[in-house]
Amino acid sequence: MNRYELTYIIDTGLEDAARKELIEKYAELIKQNGAEIEKLDETWGKRHLAYAINDMLEGWYVLVTFKSESDLPKEVERNLQNNDKILRYLIIKLEEKKQSVKPRAARPVMAPAPAVFAAEPEQPEVAKEEAPQVEAAAAEIAPEE
Repeated sequence: MNRYELTYIIDTGLEDAARKELIEKYAELIKQNGAEIEKLDETWGKRHLAYAINDMLEGWYVLVTFKSESDLPKEVERNLQNNDKILRYLIIKLEEKKQSVKPRAARPVMAPAPAVFAAEPEQPEVAKEEAPQVEAAAAEIAPEE
């Protein structure tokens, strides 16, 4: 069995009782053909249409989700098309989502390393001893006045 979603718009000129009968008529049609209705949602209610349909600017929206064999949607469409109180309808097949991508492994978060300020490195003893020798050598090269 496949899952389907049926959305249809009913003329707002119908009275509440006639609208309820029409909704029940299509629900019974779906049930009589061996389908299982999962959800019948009338909460969308009266809405403004994006464009005028048969000189009407508003319609009652109804959403039906059902499971059935693949031949039932054509029968429902045929019945919806023959009723002049139905402005528009749409039946779509609902696909089950299949993940083809493996979830990425969680990466460990590295804590920032603490900043350690070290004191100036001490000069080796050799460097301290060589400094006076370099100064003396420089004095010997420089001409005296």
